Amino acid sequence: MNSSADHRAIVFIGPMGAGKTSIGKRVARGLRLPFIDTDRVIVNENGPIPNIFAEHGEQHFRALERAAVEEALATSAVVSLGGGAVLDSDTRTDLAAHRVVYLTVSPGTVASRIRDANRPLVAGDDPVGAWERIFAARRPLYEEVADVTFDTSCGPIANVATAVLDWLKADA
Repeated sequence: MNSSADHRAIVFIGPMGAGKTSIGKRVARGLRLPFIDTDRVIVNENGPIPNIFAEHGEQHFRALERAAVEEALATSAVVSLGGGAVLDSDTRTDLAAHRVVYLTVSPGTVASRIRDANRPLVAGDDPVGAWERIFAARRPLYEEVADVTFDTSCGPIANVATAVLDWLKADA
């Protein structure tokens, strides 16, 4: 990669259950770069996300998320953002300086990925319906900041990771 690219993060965005963490880890290994999952950073520093939502509300969580994103984007790493990170206008502005990979997934595929997951925004009787509403609201923001889009609905995630690595090499 060229030297200007060396100071940019590779950032995975997309809805919950799209595979940002799984694919991001594989891409990081392929590039020999550190991997940062901003949700994991928040959990490590503040406890489980459902507890943060319950005790302090979504606004507090979003402030913690913004700080984690800002710190992660300051590194040369592969970064996985939480699904709602793009809601922050400063984050969307910051993403312009990085290579942004948007992972998308179909509702039928995501159903098995979010079932029994600790995801407060899709808790309840109709997690897929809640996911679909959240995704519909955020989709224009994902599309706005993305440099490239990959669908993770079918096939092994290793194939998507390889496709991302191929795109990064072509983009270098």
